[in-house]
Amino acid sequence: MSKVILLNGSAHQHGCTAAALDEMIKVFEEEGVETELIQVGTKDIRGCIACGKCSEIGKCVFDDLVNEVAPKFEEADGLVVGSPVYYASPNGTILSFMDRLFYSTSFSKHMKVGAAVVSCRRGGNTASYDVLNKYFTISGMPVASSTYWNQVHGFSAEDVKKDLEGLQTMRNLARNMSFMIKAFADAKEKYGYPKVEKDSFTSFPDGK
Repeated sequence: MSKVILLNGSAHQHGCTAAALDEMIKVFEEEGVETELIQVGTKDIRGCIACGKCSEIGKCVFDDLVNEVAPKFEEADGLVVGSPVYYASPNGTILSFMDRLFYSTSFSKHMKVGAAVVSCRRGGNTASYDVLNKYFTISGMPVASSTYWNQVHGFSAEDVKKDLEGLQTMRNLARNMSFMIKAFADAKEKYGYPKVEKDSFTSFPDGK
């Protein structure tokens, strides 16, 4: 069975971001996709210090939720990252988590399906959405889209439940993501995944 991990980057476990992710989980279950919701925003997650130790020991030197989620991410077929908007950007906890999760894991993320979800009261949503999507696009992860930007509006979970278009967007996103995961699995059996070249690395050490 296919599996999707959903990360809730909000410090409010049952807040606006949770309401959006819960709407997706309902559809994933209907589509026969297993889910696991992981609370990130309620944890104390420090940022990456670029020590490079992960390349030696195979995991982040700070042994916390990042290292717990890493093997689950490796086995998963898709990843949904949800965050509230803080000053027109995702909140600091989820960004620290994502920095370390993606940097410290050496396994291939190629063709895992990614989706970003943001919640806001009014503005800053598309900027936050853009930041989260960059983790996927640098890692060979196809990005799932919906019928609008993947966002919900409200000051509380109750507000989000009144955002009918936002909830509709979440349902369509989950359906599209489920389809992509299943289609990629079928295509892998028939054609194999696309070749990935990694020999070239832009650094210009000769100064030219």
